[in-house]
Amino acid sequence: MTKTVKVGMLGLGTVGGGVFKVLRNFDNIEIKKIAVNNINKDRNIEGLNKDILTANPDEIVNDKEISILIEVIGGIEPAYSLIKQAIANKKHIITANKELIAKYGKELFNLAKENNVVILYEAAVAGGIPIIMPIKTSLAANKFSNVAAILNGTTNYILTKMEKDGADFASVLKEAQELGYAEADPTNDVQGYDAAYKICILATIIFNKRCDVNKIFIEGIDKITPVDIEYARDLGYKIKLIALARESKGGKIDVRVHPMLVPLSQPLAHINNVLNAVVLNGHPVGQVMFSGPGAGEFPTASSVVGDILSLVQEIKYTDYPLPMMRCRHDETAVHLDIEETTNKYYISVNTANTPGVLGELGQIFGRNNINLTSIIQKGILEDGSARIVLLTEDALEKNVNKAINEITKLGVTKKILNILRVMD
Repeated sequence: MTKTVKVGMLGLGTVGGGVFKVLRNFDNIEIKKIAVNNINKDRNIEGLNKDILTANPDEIVNDKEISILIEVIGGIEPAYSLIKQAIANKKHIITANKELIAKYGKELFNLAKENNVVILYEAAVAGGIPIIMPIKTSLAANKFSNVAAILNGTTNYILTKMEKDGADFASVLKEAQELGYAEADPTNDVQGYDAAYKICILATIIFNKRCDVNKIFIEGIDKITPVDIEYARDLGYKIKLIALARESKGGKIDVRVHPMLVPLSQPLAHINNVLNAVVLNGHPVGQVMFSGPGAGEFPTASSVVGDILSLVQEIKYTDYPLPMMRCRHDETAVHLDIEETTNKYYISVNTANTPGVLGELGQIFGRNNINLTSIIQKGILEDGSARIVLLTEDALEKNVNKAINEITKLGVTKKILNILRVMD
């Protein structure tokens, strides 16, 4: 007879509901208990027996019959304390909690090692897109130089709609909230924190060094305007919120999240709406891309249940399951400061419409060792001023900042409208 593995769940919201609906199709797994805040809430889940619900999560983390704890409540507390207790009780962990893994992964993985249990977290990075297990198994032969990814569906939807409709950020954000694509408080998404947690996890895996989420440079999309999107399109780019991690000289890692102008020749430029994508560059494989739904009830449940099934198959036969999926990151990475990074730049400046302005701008960039590849001015604005857009060659961020400081002090400068980095 097939051995039934008993599991417990923390949370029965959107993701938890999806996990329950998918997991009940497998006869070798029994959902013994689910911890929820409100047992009496109408959850509209067919076949849900309310007898397995509990308002006391300790009933799950301390239940000796439960082998696997599934955490889908999100946030730091109470997830952090409950997972620590479950690990101490020799339970394997499946989680979709990117913030928890990014901030407290080191402690939790060390605790898991001490107790010979596994933490699996495929759903924490890219929803339904399989990425962690492929990197650790099928792509294990590779040395990765960089990863560039779209890891937040909310921001990708907003930028796609802004491009298609010519609408501003505020109006599209409001629409996204009405459609359920954005939270009532969208800060985590639109300011880049969600993507930062995810790229921190990916960077740790591909570089085999612990990434410090507090040292990631983060910039959101709230300053992007329809005019920026129009100019980018004219120049052969699309604007996307990119999560980037790459090795730099001296063994440091360059990890950041910010909007970028992505060339139309790059696959990431064509990932639209709520889709996510991860592009990896490694040797010997070259470049590979994983793309699909990055969030949602069933896409995320697909990754959670995939982790569960992988673990269930292993614990039938061994006391040391999934050795390839265990954390082996002992070294802490040294992060490259954003000021020391080299990038191409898109710079939009509002100036007085007077002779010699372009010459002055060119001299400032030249003094700061910055070469320009393109200068665009489309007519005169209603107030008589000029909007000038410049594209640079590769330049040090600190040199660009020096140049911008000089431009700001020019008598003809009215406003620095935007500064965006450009993907190679």
